[in-house]
Parts: sequence; C-alpha cells; structure tokens
Amino acid sequence: MSTSELYHEFGIRGYQHERTMRFEGITRFRISQARDGLRCALCGNPHVERRGEVERVFRLLPIGRRRVEAVLPIARVYCAKCDCIRQVKVKFADEHRHYARNFERYILDLSRHMTIDAVAKHVQVGWDTVKDIQKRHLQKHYAKPKLKNLKEIAIDEISIGRGHQYLSVVLDLKAGAVVFIGNGKDAEALLPFWKRLRASRAKVRAVAIDMSKAYTRAVRENLPEAVLVYDHFHIVKLFNEKLTELRRELYREATDDLHRNVLKGTRWLLLKNPENLDPKKREPERLEEALALNHTLFLAYYMKDSLSLLWSMGDKRSARKFLESWISMADVSGIKVLKSIARTLATHREGILAWYDYQISTGPLEGTNNKIKTMKRQAYGFRDIEFLKLKIMAIHEATYALVG
Repeated sequence: MSTSELYHEFGIRGYQHERTMRFEGITRFRISQARDGLRCALCGNPHVERRGEVERVFRLLPIGRRRVEAVLPIARVYCAKCDCIRQVKVKFADEHRHYARNFERYILDLSRHMTIDAVAKHVQVGWDTVKDIQKRHLQKHYAKPKLKNLKEIAIDEISIGRGHQYLSVVLDLKAGAVVFIGNGKDAEALLPFWKRLRASRAKVRAVAIDMSKAYTRAVRENLPEAVLVYDHFHIVKLFNEKLTELRRELYREATDDLHRNVLKGTRWLLLKNPENLDPKKREPERLEEALALNHTLFLAYYMKDSLSLLWSMGDKRSARKFLESWISMADVSGIKVLKSIARTLATHREGILAWYDYQISTGPLEGTNNKIKTMKRQAYGFRDIEFLKLKIMAIHEATYALVG
C-alpha cells in the first residue's frame, strides 16, 4: 500500500503511509503527518512547537468483509498566538470521532436499506455508533427546516406508544415534509413552532386540522388571517363513532333474540360505504335486515350516507344550503346521536365549508402516520424520542425502505 493508494482508495490526503499490518481478520495501516503540515487547531497558525503525540485508531472503509483501520500518532502542539497546547486536527475525520468521514458515508448508504442492528453487525461496530452517525446526519439536514415558504399546512397528533403518548405534527402540504414535531397534543406543544414561524415571516394561507379545541384556539391566536379548514375525514370518523355507539346501545336495549342476532356483527357493515359491501358475503342483505328492524338505526345510517354529499356540491353556496338543511333535519329527528352531531357541525360550519376555498385535509398526515408505524415496526421501537423525531422529519425522503 503506497501513500497514493491511501488517498485514492480511502480518501486520506496529507499523510504518509508507513507500513501495513494484518492480524485476526483486520488490516491496519500506520500513517503519519509531516512536520510542515502541522497547524494550530484554533487559529490555523503553522508556526507551532511539537509537544508530544497521542496515538489513535480510526475505522476506514472495509475491504469486502475485512475490517480496515488506520493508526495515526496525532501531534500535540503549542501555539504562541493562542498560548495553549492542543492536538492538531485530523483531516479525514471529525473531532471526537473514531472513524473516517468516508466510513460515515458508507454507514449512511447502508442505513437506507438495512436496520441499525443489521448495519452494526455487517461493519462490526457497536449499535450506538451506527445510531450516532444517523442522528448527527439527521440533525444537520432536518432538525430545523426552513419555514419561509410555508403556504398550506396540516396539523394533527400521532400516537407514539402506549400510555397515551402523543406528538403534534405540522406538515407542509405542498412539499409533503414534516416541518415541526411537538411533545403532546395540546396547544402548548405548538408554541415553539409559532415562535419559529413568526421569525421566518411566512405567509400561511390555510391550515387543515381536526375539530380539536386546542388546535383551533392555537391557530386562531397565532394565524388570525389564515383560513381554518376542518378535515372532512375526521368529521366522517366522528359520525362513525357515534353510529357505533348507537348500534351498541340498541343491541343492549333489544328485548328478543331476533333483534340481537340481526344487530350482532353489523358494526363494520354500518361503517362501510354502500359501494364497498361484498355481495358474496351477503353484506348488503345483512345490512338491510338490521336497518329494517330499527327505524332509529335506519335514519341515522342514511343521514350519515347523505352527509358525504356535502363535499361534492358545485360551489360553496350550494354546500352551505345543503349543510343547513342537513342540520335542520338532524335536529328535528329526535335521535340523540343526530342532534349531537348537528350541534357539532353547526358550531364548526365555517371551517367545514372552508374546504371549498382550500381543498386541503390532514389526509397526507395520515399517510405519514402509516409510514411512521412501519418504521417503528421495522425498528422494534425507539428508545430515544429525539432520534424518532428526526427520523420522522426525514421520512418524506424515504424511497426504498423505511428502516429504524
């Protein structure tokens, strides 16, 4: 191995190759730095006095499965300008690291296709070393994304584990990238985001959220000029939850086995769209039987079905008329569930109808949430919450495989 090959094969420049040692599956190069290449690590002053040395071992790119290392005696020098004694900088490795920069890049390339544990076993390093390399890379490129060009955003919470652990996530709807993650799902979780957003002077036009009181208050206080759009998928989800409660209540109140048997197992039939019912499994017939036996369930189901038409009107004016009519019918139905939903829709009507001004939703965030679940599953969980946040910030660029 010559000095020239040391540079071309391993990217080590400015050092001399002295000898090569091979033992126990390891190839180790001993290298040295010329006297005229010594500089003060603080000011770069070349006029320094050598005051001993410290020998360190650095990991280099492997040759096949063979581990490769470089042994370098790092000079300690005295600088008259700084009046201090320091080790000189290592040109091919970052400070306080025991591996070369090209080894770090190799780890990052492998991490796109393999788990941390698999990479660590492949290159024969500790699990924490691979994680540290990934974390430093993520912090450098994704920790603080630019907010200046934000126009339309979505805010929603995601669950990260048992015990009601949540994160509040802000997504740039145009770029599809997560731009902020806060701890919890209350208004306080978003305080650092509003501070950074004001500093960036971004002009956010529209915000998509669910009907959370905390998020609604936070958006109105911090973005008073932005249009608040309530996500229509969450509205349908709310109706489905109420419909499930109604079916359960009717099942408990049923006085004969016939009603109980018909209502039993119809939960998912009530939540499905009519076009998705499977005729081969007699799902349409089973649903009709359940609805025919109970007028309350029949009315609630078809009111739910008709509400979905709200987002297919020709314009906002027609949608407003439709919504007012639906609220009136639900209010006079006498059904507790429908009256409760009617009050909710009446309270949030402007945010619901704002969909006709900006047709945005938190749907892309739900897709991101699915990616996060896949990433957590492949990683068997995350012990470092900050590392998890950084992985989420970069998840929009995952193109091959989501790994932990």
